Amino acid sequence: MLTNASQVLLRNSELVKDQSVLVINYESDHLPKELLNTASSVCGLALDYHHHLMMLPYAAKNLTLHFGHQLPNDDSFDTVIVYFPKAKALAPYLFNLAAKHLKSQGQLIVVGENKGGIKSLPKQLPSYFDKPFKADNARHCVVFLSELNAAAPKLTLTDWQSKYQLDTPQGQITICNLVGVFSEKKLDEGTQLLLENLPKMRGKVLDFGCGAGVIAAALLKVQPELKIDCVDINAMALASCELTLAANGFSAKVFASDGLTQTNNRYDGIISNPPFHDGLASTTNIATTFVKDSAKNLQSGGLFHIVANRHLPYSDTIAEYFGSVNVAAENNKYKIYSNTKA
Repeated sequence: MLTNASQVLLRNSELVKDQSVLVINYESDHLPKELLNTASSVCGLALDYHHHLMMLPYAAKNLTLHFGHQLPNDDSFDTVIVYFPKAKALAPYLFNLAAKHLKSQGQLIVVGENKGGIKSLPKQLPSYFDKPFKADNARHCVVFLSELNAAAPKLTLTDWQSKYQLDTPQGQITICNLVGVFSEKKLDEGTQLLLENLPKMRGKVLDFGCGAGVIAAALLKVQPELKIDCVDINAMALASCELTLAANGFSAKVFASDGLTQTNNRYDGIISNPPFHDGLASTTNIATTFVKDSAKNLQSGGLFHIVANRHLPYSDTIAEYFGSVNVAAENNKYKIYSNTKA
C-alpha cells in the first residue's frame, strides 16, 4: 500500500519518463520500484533504516538502494524527488543534497502532506533552485516542481550540526546534534531524568535509540571501560552520535538497527530513552516488542534501564518478561524502569 504522498507522485509519473531518478527520504512503501514503470533507472536513499529494509528485496541493476545521510558516490540524475521531512529543520539539508546530485537544469520534485509544512516550500527552497510551482494537490498532499539553476554550496555535514556543551551529573560533555534529530538544541526532560539516575553498568552495553549519543557519552564519561553498541533507525541520528563520540574522544560501535534485529550480542546492560511513535496501538506493540527482545538479548544478571512517559504501557510487559517491575525514579511526566534479568 502506497502512502498518500507516494500515490500522488505515482499519478504524476510521466514527469520522470525515461529519466534517471534519485528518491530521497522515501516512506514506508515501494514507490522507488513503482517508478520504474516510467523511469529508466531509480536510486533510493532512505534516511529511515526500516524503510530501507522494506525496499531492499527489490534491489536490481536499475534500482539501487542506499541507507544513510548521503549517497556513497557523486552520481548525477535527471530528476531528484524529495519527500518533505516530518522534522522541518531537515528540509534545507535535503535540498542541498538533492542539488549535489542533480544535473544542470535538472528537475526537483518535492512532495509532502499539507499538515507537514510542505506549503511553505516556496519560502524555503534555496536560491540555486527556480521558484517552485504547484504541479498537483490531492490526498491532502502537494507536489511542487522546480529546476536547478546554479551550483549549490558544498555539502559539509558539520555545517549542519548544533554543537554545544552539556553539563550532566557525569560531567560536561560536548553534543553534536545534526538537523532533524530529536532534541536538536537542548536535552529533553526524559533523558535528563535518566542521567540523574544513571546506574553503574558493566561489560557490553546497548544504547537503544541512541540519538545524538548523549546517554552513551555520559556513560563513557564515568565508565570509559564499557563496550557500548549505539543503535538507531535514523541516519542523521547515527551520524550525530558518531560526531558526539569523536568530539569527546570516546569510542563505541554505532550502527543501524530496526528494533534489536541487527544486534547480535548478548548484552550485560540495555539502556534507553526509547523513541516510540504516538498512538496507543503502535506504541503498545513497539513497547512490547522492545521489552521482549531486550529480555532475550540480556545476559543473566543483565540490567534493563530505561526512561519512558508515565502513560506508556510498560509495567505489565516488564512484569511479564522480567518477573517484576522496579521503578527506580519518577516525576510527573516520566518513570525510570530498572530491572535485572534473573
